[in-house]
Amino acid sequence: MTRAWDEFAARVFDRVAPGVALLLLLAGAGLVAALWYWYPAWVPRRWPRIRLPRRVARRARRRKADKKAPARQPSDNPAFEPSVVLPDGRLLADRLAAEGRYAEAIRQRLRDVVGDLTVAGVIAPLPGTTVAEVATTAAAQRPAVAAPLGDATEVFSEIWYGDRRASREHDDRMRTLTGEVRRRMTGDTP
Repeated sequence: MTRAWDEFAARVFDRVAPGVALLLLLAGAGLVAALWYWYPAWVPRRWPRIRLPRRVARRARRRKADKKAPARQPSDNPAFEPSVVLPDGRLLADRLAAEGRYAEAIRQRLRDVVGDLTVAGVIAPLPGTTVAEVATTAAAQRPAVAAPLGDATEVFSEIWYGDRRASREHDDRMRTLTGEVRRRMTGDTP
């Protein structure tokens, strides 16, 4: 085996300079490392993807966070300021909708509401928490927001996970639902 390897190496180095061979090996190793690092992004959708058991990891993170989480304090601001306000005073979601980027506007509206719920001390979202888990937790803490928040998560999921094209009607529905969640958080409606 050693002799065969030596002969192979001699044939390679007769044709290619050792420095060039080293550069080719390093480039190949770099390509393999890059493909390994960005694995899911370059695999076509029709190929099967490797999925790790997230449920187990999520439970462990939740238990760890529950032990470390401080007691929730209600917000001092009952008006629940939106999360992202532009310098001109408009909401980022409104600007995105005005530009015709309805899917991004829907996502931003949901982010703003989750921010409001977090500031209010209703939820403490962890990294990797799904929209459905946020809605379930918020509904358990404040039952009044369950219906509009559940509908808002359905609109979000339909657009982002269902790969549906967002329209102005979707954005208007999301605006109405998030407004209803805010009204119910402040106690304006039952």
